[in-house]
Amino acid sequence: MQKKLMLGHKVRRLRRTSGLTQLQMAEQLGISPSYLNLLEHNQRPVTTALLLRLVQNFGIDLQRFAEDDEAPLVSGLDEVLGDALFAGMDLGKQDLREFVTATPAMAEAMIALYGAYRQARQTMETGGEGTRPVPEEAVHAFFQQELNHFPELEDAADALWAAGEFDPQAMFHSLARHLEKKHRLQVQLIPVEVMGSTIRRHDLHRHRVLLSEMLPAASRAFQLASQIAILEGRERIDAILARAPAGDDQTEALLRAGLVSYLAGAILMPYERFLKAATGVRYDLAVLRARFGVSLEQTMHRLTTLQRPGAEGVPFFLIRVDTAGNISKRFTANSLNFARFGGTCPVWNLHHAFQSPGRLLTQLAEMPDGARYLSIACTAAKSWRPGPFRAAHYALALGCEQRDMGKLVYADHLAEKPDLIGITCQACPRGDCPDRAFPAAHQKIQRIDHVRMDPLFVGF
Repeated sequence: MQKKLMLGHKVRRLRRTSGLTQLQMAEQLGISPSYLNLLEHNQRPVTTALLLRLVQNFGIDLQRFAEDDEAPLVSGLDEVLGDALFAGMDLGKQDLREFVTATPAMAEAMIALYGAYRQARQTMETGGEGTRPVPEEAVHAFFQQELNHFPELEDAADALWAAGEFDPQAMFHSLARHLEKKHRLQVQLIPVEVMGSTIRRHDLHRHRVLLSEMLPAASRAFQLASQIAILEGRERIDAILARAPAGDDQTEALLRAGLVSYLAGAILMPYERFLKAATGVRYDLAVLRARFGVSLEQTMHRLTTLQRPGAEGVPFFLIRVDTAGNISKRFTANSLNFARFGGTCPVWNLHHAFQSPGRLLTQLAEMPDGARYLSIACTAAKSWRPGPFRAAHYALALGCEQRDMGKLVYADHLAEKPDLIGITCQACPRGDCPDRAFPAAHQKIQRIDHVRMDPLFVGF
């Protein structure tokens, strides 16, 4: 039997963002207010006929509206309950699913509250003063809500290409000519002793865009595309920011920077041509980065945005970590759920990439719930830092669900047996994992004096 669509929270959110009362929305949908109330409280499923009425009246994206968004909330709650704070509570995945289905907003609130608790605890432990919201988390949440795809910015990039000013074989010079012709800005490469750690600066008084000579070719083109995005994408970016949840100045600044980078990537890798190339070479990263003159990370990031309705690419996830395991970038257009609190699984090839710099590592990974993913991991570095500054090294992992991996060249010689990974050690039920750093949630540690257990399994 087909799963019933319990989408009450989405219907309620749509009504509120549209500024409608239950009576007004019910009239538009041709149903009674009492029936709409039952729908919003998940007492009735959303039927196919009603979905079509929502599309007709509110212009929603049917696929995205009907998607099951319970899995990330269940995963988030599972991670929260892995804290020692909840030791002794016996809550299974089914309990969490039922709770999320009934009250998704409350589940989101619990995860947010736990995040604030973690932040406060960390502040006390480090002797800091007060707590503040984490802007990065708010930005990640918004990009995830939008599935990392912004049609307005795609349209803006397409319009730039339609003008016929860009030469795919000479993007840097094309972008420089565009800035000069439309904005009277001269592009100049400046010695590092003048620019210091600055990589791009818009000199308003002398009408120049200054780039550090330390930037590699792909980064030079990206910085010019970013400058064009700032100058010509402001209205579209402001419109996107207007629908984002309210945040402080730091959150807005980070979100704006992310949208500028998104538009810059769309300019360098226009949607239709990039998708055609990606599918034609079976998502071969080396070919794509060479063909479009971009970096490996830019290529990976762009692949996560190819979710235009009717012209979708493979739904990818992307994650970036530094050598300490800190997550600085994460996007997902599929069902993989990332850790929100704490590090990732050490069995994941993402972490093994540091042991093989410059190589692409492939892995078939299986999560505790049986879901399997193809993961492609590699290292990257920001090597343009001058003087005594050490180049920043980090690892990237791009991946997709098993059902899509046949579309990728990297699946051709993949091992059939998957590596067993989890979200975090505390949320992972695999008690016999030799790489475990912490006991599983609610795992009881028994004292046995005549047997010495592996410290990794007993948590000390």
